[in-house]
Amino acid sequence: MRVLGVDPGLTRCGVGVVEGAPGRPLRMLGVGVVRTPADQDVPLRLLAVEQGLERWLDEYQPELVAIERVFAQHNVSTVMGTAQASAVAMLCATRRGIPVALHTPSEVKAAVTGSGRADKAQVTAMVTRLLRLAEPPKPADAADALALAICHIWRGSASDKIAAALARSTPPRSTPAKEYRP
Repeated sequence: MRVLGVDPGLTRCGVGVVEGAPGRPLRMLGVGVVRTPADQDVPLRLLAVEQGLERWLDEYQPELVAIERVFAQHNVSTVMGTAQASAVAMLCATRRGIPVALHTPSEVKAAVTGSGRADKAQVTAMVTRLLRLAEPPKPADAADALALAICHIWRGSASDKIAAALARSTPPRSTPAKEYRP
């Protein structure tokens, strides 16, 4: 499975493509950051994020896009920018018919390091080791994007298979009979 991980942000939107399957070696295909100037108007920044993500989708043609789920922070302006960049990533993928999966930061940390409370340095170190990279991906947003892709390959694909199996084994719900009124 080929997954594009997206660590959403307006100033730096981390992107990373990983190919692999549970129980098999993972391979990094690309990693980087889509950057926008902090002094530019938000609509232009969102357009730049969209254009950057479109280039990544064109080049790597992922089967799925894994995006960090936005969570509440104390700084509302940071949350807004992150949420807007996340929405742009969802839109780009959905426009192409590519499935989207959202993963929480603690879910990603737990998948990659074994602890949902790992710090950025631990996540970067494990991403470097798991992908057998010569040096850690920089900046941290790029490493986080790779971690998102790894998380989905290891956890998401298994969850998807379980959900599909349950859907196949669950009998369809019958519709309630309509009430008869003479």
